[in-house]
Amino acid sequence: MTMDLEFIYVGDPMCSWCWGFAPVIEQLDRRFAIPVRVVAGGLRPGDAAEPMSDRMREVLLHHWDQVADRTGQPFDRSGLDREDWTYDTMKADTALVTMRTLEPDHVLPFLTRLQRAFYAEATDLTDSAVYSDLAAEFGIDGDSFVDVLESEEMFRTTWHDFAEARSLGATGFPSLYLRDDSVPYTVTRGYYPYEPLEEAILGFLEERHPVEAAGLVCDGEIC
Repeated sequence: MTMDLEFIYVGDPMCSWCWGFAPVIEQLDRRFAIPVRVVAGGLRPGDAAEPMSDRMREVLLHHWDQVADRTGQPFDRSGLDREDWTYDTMKADTALVTMRTLEPDHVLPFLTRLQRAFYAEATDLTDSAVYSDLAAEFGIDGDSFVDVLESEEMFRTTWHDFAEARSLGATGFPSLYLRDDSVPYTVTRGYYPYEPLEEAILGFLEERHPVEAAGLVCDGEIC
């Protein structure tokens, strides 16, 4: 029997706990010979976007401090001091979908790059202009990337991602699923450290695919 396995990772470039989860999903990607499909979750897109206020800034800083304390991920908090700025994740979500469309092998490291840009470098991911240089880091012509990013097709595709996220039950991010044939099994909803996730996934594979399980685990950098 041919196995049809896939990790489905629902995250958002402007979700702080997803930034905290970045080393975990990268480690899982290296550990298992199972492809990872990234779905844009849509944290605060479009009409759900919120203008920055003093109250919102306090709430976000509290969450960022929690993520930093638990995961060790770096944060540059100066980005929250922008004047007349709206926390709109639509552009960043669409950039993620654009990379998946143009260069699907780059989508997971690109997600991490967007997260690092926003959280550790205080880059304004609501500004289309920043994506030219970010895409160029992955060998893609920056102007061409921005043209696709701003297309109606990418806008529609990104909203399809949001719908898929909701259909999976991913009401919070990060959310990780392991699809076995047509059934998506929940690995985690919300942040979880690497070791217990690896143990749970290994147990799942050994139970459902006892013969093939060993071949789905990478030894070091060789898979």
